Amino acid sequence: MTPDDPHFVLRLAADARDLQAAQRLRYLVFVEELGGTGEMVDHAARLERDAFDPLFDHLLLIDTRRDPVALEDVVGVYRLLPGDRLGPQGRFYSEEEYDLTALRTSGRRLLELGRSCVHPDYRGGMAMFHLWNALADYVLERGIEVLFGVASFHGTDPGPLAMPLAWLQQRHLAPEPLRVRARPAQFQPMDLVPPAAIDRKAAMQAMPSLIKAYLRLGGFVGEGAWIDHAFNTTDVCLVMDTGRMSAKHREFYLRKAGRAE
Repeated sequence: MTPDDPHFVLRLAADARDLQAAQRLRYLVFVEELGGTGEMVDHAARLERDAFDPLFDHLLLIDTRRDPVALEDVVGVYRLLPGDRLGPQGRFYSEEEYDLTALRTSGRRLLELGRSCVHPDYRGGMAMFHLWNALADYVLERGIEVLFGVASFHGTDPGPLAMPLAWLQQRHLAPEPLRVRARPAQFQPMDLVPPAAIDRKAAMQAMPSLIKAYLRLGGFVGEGAWIDHAFNTTDVCLVMDTGRMSAKHREFYLRKAGRAE
């Protein structure tokens, strides 16, 4: 997986150093930039980590011009967990926040996505496009049917987020067979604005770019948001059924696989 730019390489993490470089980038974004924390965060080493890291694949975007010894070469990361890797007693990371019964009993091939981030110096360019391209390859190679994972709004006060949350609830709620639900302890209703008063433009302006990207691909959200005080975020669970993609994006995936419909 190599994008056209010769300085960039896309691959899965291969060893402990690769994982630490991903965790260093996550620390920069989720801890230093967004104010998050966690039980296993190593502030001295500047590593954002958790107990799920050894189970996941870590998709890395590497800039070969940056110093690998200082763990500075990874400039984009996506954490990926195929459902068939869990084992009978395993659980997904998202199950801390959402009841995933609808997905677990669907009989579909699942992939959990998480910890997606890009170094501040590489935002607004091609970094996220490269990661999405590599994600498409990963999905096709493994026959994944449903992608899901939590995505975040910054902050835990639902007031400023009322418009985008209401828009998601009104226009992008997952169909019943795929509708996960936020767990009760920190459940936040999303119908905070009456349907007639929702301002689409204002909602989209307040929407994080990652969530907008999922929506363009035909993604849905589960029922309810979840307030994550440790990470200082309000989370929604995004669900994307590859069989329900818009025609444009489905054609893109099929073309990468060398198929046509």
